[in-house]
Amino acid sequence: MRVSAILTAAGSGTRLGSAAPKALVRLGADPLVVHAARRLRAAGVEDIVVTCPTGREGEVTSALADLPVRCVAGGVTRQASVAAGLAALAPGAEVVLVHDAARPLASSGLIERLLAALAAGERAVIPGLPVVDTIKRVAAGAVAQTLDRRELVAVQTPQGFARDLLVEVHERGADLAATEATAISDDAGLVERYSDVAVAVVAGEDQAMKITTRVDLALAEAMLASGQWA
Repeated sequence: MRVSAILTAAGSGTRLGSAAPKALVRLGADPLVVHAARRLRAAGVEDIVVTCPTGREGEVTSALADLPVRCVAGGVTRQASVAAGLAALAPGAEVVLVHDAARPLASSGLIERLLAALAAGERAVIPGLPVVDTIKRVAAGAVAQTLDRRELVAVQTPQGFARDLLVEVHERGADLAATEATAISDDAGLVERYSDVAVAVVAGEDQAMKITTRVDLALAEAMLASGQWA
């Protein structure tokens, strides 16, 4: 099974208080995008396309100079960036992992679980963690519904797909990608909307946390320094 990956790294670092793109914010000695790319490579993914902020491709390419990846300009939304990465993949890939540089500590074990599910015949598979908080749906400033958290998971990346399926749903949903107001927030959402393929769920992990704020970055620093999450 030939595997490629799209690593999205086109987000801003605003909420981290950084003028640089989020992917170039350092976690320990290396930028977030380097950690994420290394872990994909460690799991055996050889073809990796990184989507970069437009105009910052050179900086991201330089940061990844020691890794055999290709960088392309991303789009105005995550959905548009993934589409750009998909167009740049090597032609031979049968399955595609879509990952976010903002989840730099996702383990090889998690990636291997996704690939095992794809090898077993799943066409779309995502990692999920059980929700521990009580979740309420709010409308007009008031609680409209308390959701049953036993039926909920918090979704992570990487997410894995049969390549032909991912191409098809991105083509069908391309009109949504132009603005944040309409873009789909993850690729599984495109599969749900534009195909009848069931999206399988495998166990996620705490270390695949998303780094959005300085608090997240500090927690990731502590996890990395502990040596248990390397």
